[in-house]
Amino acid sequence: MLRLPVWPVRLSLVILVLGTPAGARAQGLPSFAPLNPISTSRSGLYYQPLREPAPGRWVTAMALDYASIIEDNQTPVSDYVLDSEVLRMSLGLSRDLGARSFLLLEASAGGAYAGFMDGFLDWYHGALGIRMTERESRPRDRFLYEISLPDGRTVQRSRSNLFLGDLRVGIGFRPNPGLQTVVSLTVPTSTGPVGYGRGVPSLNLLNTVGAELSPRVHYEGSVGLGFTPRNGSLASLQRELFVAATSGVRVMAWGRNSAFANLFYHSPYYHGTTLPSLDRRELSLDFGWIVQTRTGGEWRLGMTEDLEPGGPGVDLVLRVGKSF
Repeated sequence: MLRLPVWPVRLSLVILVLGTPAGARAQGLPSFAPLNPISTSRSGLYYQPLREPAPGRWVTAMALDYASIIEDNQTPVSDYVLDSEVLRMSLGLSRDLGARSFLLLEASAGGAYAGFMDGFLDWYHGALGIRMTERESRPRDRFLYEISLPDGRTVQRSRSNLFLGDLRVGIGFRPNPGLQTVVSLTVPTSTGPVGYGRGVPSLNLLNTVGAELSPRVHYEGSVGLGFTPRNGSLASLQRELFVAATSGVRVMAWGRNSAFANLFYHSPYYHGTTLPSLDRRELSLDFGWIVQTRTGGEWRLGMTEDLEPGGPGVDLVLRVGKSF
């Protein structure tokens, strides 16, 4: 079973004990969306952080996520292997429509590759005392995305150097500073191979709450409901209704530096495949470091580790973001 490195938890505890200078105030958490193609091809749910008012100007956020993935599920009647490195580059724009409402736009581009990180990850897991037998059984830096189903069908997905992702449009409502609701629609604009875009629109309702637990600790949690119609060769096994929830904190460390951790839950994407990676819930931990700029923007550096479903999952997601 994959075990999380303990140093992020220890670091957060040290920060909580040390405290911060007087007058420091924790800000919000970074947005988060799953990167695994199994997730991105079905659900439009993600974590939308609280958005502070910014009258009269566009707020821009750029992010780059890069994941190394090894999933190998085998049952007596089915088989699923995903060995790939996946890239996502996103650009988000938002603007106030009034004192309590705002508009959200997000475009993305991505790719799926044979990759180059397998050697580094062998060292990374070895340093943490983790043995990934599934990675050891696969050749280094070799792409494979294949699903064999109980009815005898085999579905293969191809790699792609670069493609556009689905466009996201949303409208948000902010009845008070600690409560936010966003209605989000994804449009099937993906130019990638089958299995990377949703192929149909998805409609999502995202509710976020936030609270200052202390001058240096900020909490945010969310609950989301999503609907994505069935589509494609796996339609008979796809779920249409989804639930997501998050719970996370951001802790001021010193000056303009903060640490954050956010737990992300998503209900199952498929049913009846007998494959844990498809039929079971998803649970991920997003954590990292944020540096606030003097102009109010932020630089973000983070990582994501999968907790569930049990067994091998996304080995490592490296995340870099900038907002201004």
